[in-house]
Amino acid sequence: MTWSIPLGRVYGTVVRVHVTFLLLLLWIAVIDAGQGGLPAAGRGVLFVLLVFVCIVMHEFGHVLAARRFGVTTPDITLLPIGGVARLSRIPEQPGQELIIALAGPAVTLVIAAVLFAATGTRPTLLAVDTGGSVQGMMGRLASVNLFLLLFNLIPAFPMDGGRALRALLGYRMGFVRATQIAASVGQGFAFLLGFLGLVANPILLFIAFFVYLGAAAEAHTVQLRQVAQGMIVGESMMTRFETLPLDASLDDAVRALIRTAQHVFPVVDGTGRLQGVLTQATLVQRAQVDGPAIVVADLMTPGIPAIHPYQPLGDALRLLQDGSLPAVAVTDGTDRLVGLVTSETIGEVMLTHGVRRSRGAAGAGRPGPVAS
Repeated sequence: MTWSIPLGRVYGTVVRVHVTFLLLLLWIAVIDAGQGGLPAAGRGVLFVLLVFVCIVMHEFGHVLAARRFGVTTPDITLLPIGGVARLSRIPEQPGQELIIALAGPAVTLVIAAVLFAATGTRPTLLAVDTGGSVQGMMGRLASVNLFLLLFNLIPAFPMDGGRALRALLGYRMGFVRATQIAASVGQGFAFLLGFLGLVANPILLFIAFFVYLGAAAEAHTVQLRQVAQGMIVGESMMTRFETLPLDASLDDAVRALIRTAQHVFPVVDGTGRLQGVLTQATLVQRAQVDGPAIVVADLMTPGIPAIHPYQPLGDALRLLQDGSLPAVAVTDGTDRLVGLVTSETIGEVMLTHGVRRSRGAAGAGRPGPVAS
């Protein structure tokens, strides 16, 4: 995820913090300092950090459950509204997804139960600050975990409850249809949160925006996978493109961008072998800060995997999604670069299929000749 800072690696999973989370800490410190001085600011920041430690533990519940089924988790990103564990693939077996989805809330339930027992308080969502005592802070932390548990179990994407809903629906219908229903429920819930944000708490608007985008992204990902079924790589690859040599300057790359309007440029060595790709976003970003002396080899994304034109398109899609890659190279038997597959090319195929289905449905609905 862009604008995130890696904190370290835990059992093969990189834990990242988004820069907006740091802004949240700063905002909490300023608000609490205005109300109670530096001691209050310190307590506020400490409490938020404790909450996010619990969230990381929640996300590692998903991580450990996913590993039972051979699903890796490249990273966990901490956001102001919670954490996101990125799975290398979506388990399509309902039972597996149900276990993975509920593993995180199970960890949160254990944390809340332990904290309530340790503080000797009854489960409640209304714990208040008792002046900075350790017991009071732990009581508040228990209540926050109880709230997070209930919020995550709401049956709407992208919360854990939405994934559990898809898993349960998957027992009775296909994975794609189950995703569409769960995503629609998630987007409906986002509109409800947005309305509440307008009349009650503006923070709910931010949460509603995240929920809506998360539900839409999940539905789009599954649609891509549906389109990829039964197709080969050669049907969705870009075959007309301009390459850049390793020693091409930044100015050369900019001129190629203007001349071709490509989004991805293959970077090749002297023998024509692919060494990496340079994306339009990277080129535009670095052109504003780097001088003309920098070369394409310093800007490219290396380690681009190669695939054969006759392999299933789903293989290319998994490579793109699992590695968060800008492109997958398509080579023939001699390692010669013959094409590129990107999310944009697959999206164009998806759009074309949608138009064809619409025309087919319209044609099927036209009245045919009447026999006399």
